[in-house]
Amino acid sequence: MGQGPLSGLKVVEFAGIGPGPFCGMLLSDLGADVVRIDRKGSGRSSPADVTARGRRSVALDLKQPAAVETCLKLMETADAVFEGFRPGVMERLGLGPDVALTRNPRLVYGRMTGWGQTGPYAKAAGHDMNYIAITGALDAIGTDDKPIPPLNLVGDFGGGALYLAFGLLAGVIHARESGQGQVIDCAMSDGAASLMAMFYGFKAMGMWREGRRSNLLDGGAHFYDTYRCADGKWVSIGSIEPQFYLLLLEKTGITDPHFQSQMSREDWPALREKLAAVIATRTRDEWCQIMDATDVCFAPVLSMDEAPDHAHNKARETFVEVAGVIQPAPAPRFSATPGVIQGPPPKIGAHNASALSDWGFDAAAIAELEATGAL
Repeated sequence: MGQGPLSGLKVVEFAGIGPGPFCGMLLSDLGADVVRIDRKGSGRSSPADVTARGRRSVALDLKQPAAVETCLKLMETADAVFEGFRPGVMERLGLGPDVALTRNPRLVYGRMTGWGQTGPYAKAAGHDMNYIAITGALDAIGTDDKPIPPLNLVGDFGGGALYLAFGLLAGVIHARESGQGQVIDCAMSDGAASLMAMFYGFKAMGMWREGRRSNLLDGGAHFYDTYRCADGKWVSIGSIEPQFYLLLLEKTGITDPHFQSQMSREDWPALREKLAAVIATRTRDEWCQIMDATDVCFAPVLSMDEAPDHAHNKARETFVEVAGVIQPAPAPRFSATPGVIQGPPPKIGAHNASALSDWGFDAAAIAELEATGAL
């Protein structure tokens, strides 16, 4: 279907929310032919549903045996399939990995859940914040007063969707070399814990203190934090290395000898207050004129309204417009096989006939599915 490094990869996606669709978007953006199985009558799609872009939708009534059999036939020719239901749901539908791998021994079967397929929490409901809470990540993010959920970037998308995509592709490589498919148990809690690897290393080396905003990378250091400007807007400063820190002092005009104690943790709170007072004397645009594109390690903190118009983002075409909706472009970038958005989010069931036909169903089989109401 699409162009990109994954062109020719065939993936079946069972429609869900959060990290599942985002994984499907990533695969589609890089060229995979992703057919999404939607529940018949599950509602309408919207161009604003960005993570649903680039797939083809087949709407099936999974309560009907013919619809279940259709899913299994799709899996027979797929490289990978993934779902995001609670443990046991796919088995009850007759679409679990044991059945699927019997039909296609080379299939890579991805299972996305918050807690994983096993463990005391496996069958419990949860959301991103809960999944990262048991890993140490949530406790480390926030203010002095309380942990603050970092959107759902750490659990759903970082620890979930990215690890699922990584796992599926690793499984496909293995299957192509060995002929052996397998099940990928992708838990957002596992992925979030994996993302914390460096910080557990810091802790083991005695470089990490308990308590938010008391460490190098959690806003504790005055040279790695955000600051409010005279116009109420914000800038980010990350001048960790000594040469970058000296440049920060030069650009801000700071000559106070107290700032020579860069790595003295006990001095960080007082130095943060002093630096905040300096940053507050100019507007964000004024600081951009002084620090933009320098080695201070500086960037303005932009809203989602502002980000697409930033000069760097515009130069790299980091954001694109699809069906009237501004959204992130495919990433990462490939020199020989660039990815491309294959289309806006599909209407539910928009590709019932075309997708099934492309995946090996003849016209009579499709007509029968339509006649019985399975499709």
